[in-house]
Amino acid sequence: MMTETAVVNVQEAPNNNAASNKAHGGAASHGASERPLAWIKINLDYYKTTPGLLKIAELILGIFAMALGSPAYTGGSHFFLFIVTVSFIGTLIWIFIYLLGIREALNYPINWILTELVNTGICTVCYFIAFILQLIVSAAVHPGYSWRGTQIAAGVFGLLNTLVYAFATYLLHIEWKGSRTTQ
Repeated sequence: MMTETAVVNVQEAPNNNAASNKAHGGAASHGASERPLAWIKINLDYYKTTPGLLKIAELILGIFAMALGSPAYTGGSHFFLFIVTVSFIGTLIWIFIYLLGIREALNYPINWILTELVNTGICTVCYFIAFILQLIVSAAVHPGYSWRGTQIAAGVFGLLNTLVYAFATYLLHIEWKGSRTTQ
């Protein structure tokens, strides 16, 4: 006669509810997996890096360009404000992507560096066209108009933001090339 032996491994489940109930007066606490936004992690360290500082600079220069360029009195100013506003919204979206750690939280097959490179490159080219157009139409206006100076200042802030976007595009291009060779 042969005896059978069975090995059973028992793992004790942690009882976190007991400590939580005492700390919160008996109310059940929600674990990290039960919270709907548990994947969000605030990442402020990114904004201490050069790309993070460039995004903040893009945002601030965009605010100045929008404030000085509005209201739009000419067709060129309308285009300038459109480009500034769309670029501002795009930069704001990227700021939230990095701030909330969405890149790390999503498991979709998105090439984030290439996506940001294309976005920043398009913003650079559009800003370049828009600030030139803004300066041309503002300089062509009769000097007696009171809004001429602010429109020219908006074009100068557009020039500065073009340079910031161009530098950010350059850095993203270097990062993208480096990520392609390591794969």
